[in-house]
Amino acid sequence: MILALVRFALPAPIDLAEATRRFESSAPKHLGLPGLMRKHYVLSDDGRFAGGVYLWESRAAAEAVYSGDWRARVAALYGAEPEILFFDSPVTVDALAGTIGPGP
Repeated sequence: MILALVRFALPAPIDLAEATRRFESSAPKHLGLPGLMRKHYVLSDDGRFAGGVYLWESRAAAEAVYSGDWRARVAALYGAEPEILFFDSPVTVDALAGTIGPGP
């Protein structure tokens, strides 16, 4: 599994209520994406950066989405091009389940 951290600078700061409105409007587009296991939307404390933390089955699945019209949609919705960082996650701590194990 692959974690992707996506962030982009916003043209002007937004508050949590505005971020929630925008995130909720785009969230349904992520349901059923091949290879996407989970996404967490994120907003910086100062409201200047937004993005998401994604858990993908594979890097190929992530790149298939990120290389499509996704970039144009993000730029149109938020006014900024996204930066994408990929990470392997060899160990996961699940504090709720009280377990430590391999990857996500």
